[in-house]
Amino acid sequence: MRRRAHDGVLVVGAGLAGLSAALAAAPRKVLVLTDAALSAGCSSAWAQGGMAAALMDGDSPEAHAADTIAAGAGLVNPAMARLLTEEGPAAVRALSDLGAPFDRTADGGFAQSLEAAHSRPRVARVKGDQAGAAIMDAVVAAVLAAPHIEVWTGHRLAGLLQDAAGRVRGVVAERDGAQVEITAPATILATGGVGGLYAVTTTPAELVGEGLGLAALAGAVIADPEFVQFHPTAIDIGRDPAPLATEALRGEGAVLVDKAGTRFMARYHPDAELAPRDVVARAIHAEREAGRGAFLDAREAVGAHFPEEFPAVFAACMAGGVDPRVQPIPIAPACHYQMGGIATDAQGATSLSGLYAAGECASTGVHGANRLASNSLLEAAVFGARAGRAAAQEIDPAPARLVRLAPPGLSNQALQALRRAMSRDAGVVRSADGLLRLLDEIDGLEAHHGRTASLAAARLIAACALARTESRGGHYRSDASAADAIPRRTFVQWSDLLPANTWKHAAE
Repeated sequence: MRRRAHDGVLVVGAGLAGLSAALAAAPRKVLVLTDAALSAGCSSAWAQGGMAAALMDGDSPEAHAADTIAAGAGLVNPAMARLLTEEGPAAVRALSDLGAPFDRTADGGFAQSLEAAHSRPRVARVKGDQAGAAIMDAVVAAVLAAPHIEVWTGHRLAGLLQDAAGRVRGVVAERDGAQVEITAPATILATGGVGGLYAVTTTPAELVGEGLGLAALAGAVIADPEFVQFHPTAIDIGRDPAPLATEALRGEGAVLVDKAGTRFMARYHPDAELAPRDVVARAIHAEREAGRGAFLDAREAVGAHFPEEFPAVFAACMAGGVDPRVQPIPIAPACHYQMGGIATDAQGATSLSGLYAAGECASTGVHGANRLASNSLLEAAVFGARAGRAAAQEIDPAPARLVRLAPPGLSNQALQALRRAMSRDAGVVRSADGLLRLLDEIDGLEAHHGRTASLAAARLIAACALARTESRGGHYRSDASAADAIPRRTFVQWSDLLPANTWKHAAE
């Protein structure tokens, strides 16, 4: 097998977190690996709402942190939330300086939208729903112009390299069926989330938790993997992935109605359409399960202005045969974001020497049990840059014999079976019976296909959801009462996971 020694920072993933890390690592050399072309195959480019930050008079990082902590249902690390919100305004301005065309007010300030669970408008946007794509265009241009960065497209993460002490020394990458070992003093995983593990997702379907699964199999500490956020308003037109109807629509006054045109959110929460995402997702799930259906009605709030104010939503609806100017939009909850991930500190360092993580595959503690709207791009920019600066300080360790952790892949047929099982049993509403059934199915898939990285990620979600016998934030158990009195985060290593049959005996 070919081996390349890279004397610098190795970044796996080319979303906002990975590219922010690459830019911040200057002047250290950086090699970026990505399976897809730049700006493709990453959730960052699909983000619609924008970036939350205290940019207006009357707002403050303290107020933003308070909203973040409140939305996180008791599990947010307050120090990390303060760090995110204090560094947030500078991160938005830095992206603007790179050329991200944020919407502006008449006096030149940032135009900001109100989204759910924010106490005031603070989401910097681009043309209503174009923030992610526009931000990524600017960042990609900066990366391609940076002399310290080399980008390899078409390279899929296939494994990790470790020495006898467990230090991560690089990765195994695969291109066109051929593998290459790439060693580096520091490796940053910015591999995105787990949306592709679910049958209905708003993220690129190729994001199946491989970075999370590989880090766990290598022995890294994983935090809060059971907390998966389901966006309430995926556009239900039979597409995979499902297009997203941005939360900014509800901020502009769009309402949720059943098939009879009756609003229903007031029955579920006093904030109605602007309730936290987990509440809205469960309400929509309940209405659909009851046969009443669920629709987003923006005819009065947006109407004829859809093409220019929300062009991405408008195009997706029209492609699916729905004209949102004159029709309510059919919606369904969809896997959107994982709050947990590979546990990191404020510099992106994981529990394994030589390994850093940033973006959705990481868990910094800022999202808790329920991510506040539009904090994801902000976290990617702030903590991606922090990881890049820290990784750039790593020195090349002494030569050592390396061990390859390169599990097999999962066939497409098996992946589709896993996706259906995950949506059924580890989705918006969960129960012990369903999670035990899911773990049994994962056992069966492992027996046929081996312990793949994606199956490892799915097992982490299912096992930790089964262990959390309460309802909190994005994790809702139909067989449990309200949240426990004392909040507790999950910190787990692969060796801690119990077999499904152990859970069954305990339940019996």
